[in-house]
Amino acid sequence: MLTSAQIAAALPEYARVSIDGRPFPKIASGKVREIFDLGDALLLVATDRLSAFDVILPDGIPGKGILLTQMSHWWFARTANLIENHLLPDQEDEFARRGITDRDLQLRSMIVRKLKPLAIECVVRGYLVGSGWSAYQKTGVVCGHRLPAGLRQADRLPEPLFTPTTKAPKGEHDAPIDDAQGAAIVGAALYEKVKAASLALYAFGHDTAARAGMILADTKFEFGTDAAGNLVLIDEVLTPDSSRYWPADAYRPDCSPPSYDKQFVRDHLLAVNWNQQPPAPVLPAEVITRTRDKYLQALRNLLG
Repeated sequence: MLTSAQIAAALPEYARVSIDGRPFPKIASGKVREIFDLGDALLLVATDRLSAFDVILPDGIPGKGILLTQMSHWWFARTANLIENHLLPDQEDEFARRGITDRDLQLRSMIVRKLKPLAIECVVRGYLVGSGWSAYQKTGVVCGHRLPAGLRQADRLPEPLFTPTTKAPKGEHDAPIDDAQGAAIVGAALYEKVKAASLALYAFGHDTAARAGMILADTKFEFGTDAAGNLVLIDEVLTPDSSRYWPADAYRPDCSPPSYDKQFVRDHLLAVNWNQQPPAPVLPAEVITRTRDKYLQALRNLLG
């Protein structure tokens, strides 16, 4: 695992938004990642693309893919005792034996097992913010969970909530689902395992972030199953792209606290009254630079 200084030194000064010319067939292209078939495994490449409100923006964040990948590696190593993950054990050896020598590509990539992804995204909320706060103001209910009256924006919830969503195709919006709907999609027994694993991972992430001077407000996990039906943690984990981190020393309820994630970009897009439909507006250089700095600061806080 690289140090935060080594990662920062390796960040490019340009925004890499696509990976072309590789000798492996590309089998999928997501909002952020490109997925290549290595035969016995998959190559997941995190580009510098940025999405907001489920729309890919025209501007990338230089080095973002490297930051996401390296932070995921850090978290995968620390959560391995909680749940198995999709990483093949020796990444450097896997790159070498497949002839992947480009350092930029190595730093933004993971070589992972072939698994069957679950058709839900597993969101855990520890604080009342974002879409949860909007729903609470209207109905007092967040994704099927009725909450006590009188809570303020950004208040810590009495206990973390598991609030899964559907996994919408690129360009469409994920939809909240309740426990019954989630169990119908993946099966009741597997759903309970996913729920328990998500809450355990959030609790570990929240405690670890607290020691680094940050609050993990909410996060999203993705899971898959192997041929034997075992549950496996996949995709990225506890990064600023899949999580909402706040600086602990700036936190206070009754407002939307400053964050280390792309909320800065969302706030800019809301301020320019974009209708949240493609095409997205171009981002100013200052917004790109400050967003990059937020991602990098979160990584430095964790790694030291």
